[in-house]
Amino acid sequence: MKVWTVHLRDGSKPELVREGWSWGAFLFQGLWLLATRAWIPGIVWIAVELGLALLLPREIMTIVAAALAVLAGFVGRDLVRWQLYRRGYVLGHVVAERNGDAAWARLLARRPDLAARFA
Repeated sequence: MKVWTVHLRDGSKPELVREGWSWGAFLFQGLWLLATRAWIPGIVWIAVELGLALLLPREIMTIVAAALAVLAGFVGRDLVRWQLYRRGYVLGHVVAERNGDAAWARLLARRPDLAARFA
């Protein structure tokens, strides 16, 4: 089972964010954050990587880049949650299901009033 957090804001569609490791964040770091609309963390991540690439020797930067990729895999989804919080979303529910579609189905079965936000 995977765990999903449901973030709610008045007048907006609920946002589901999966808990745990993110392969997308591990592989693409700052670009993945930008793609998930976590603008501030994405821009900061890219700026830090570029700054370190300019300041550190290539041998050390390889190790640092690998460490940053692992860090992104672990905290990427937490940064997305933080960005949702900044945009006015609040944690509404926690859902455990096998995949995202099943998580949506369980959420809407529990809270049918949220289905109206999709129209």
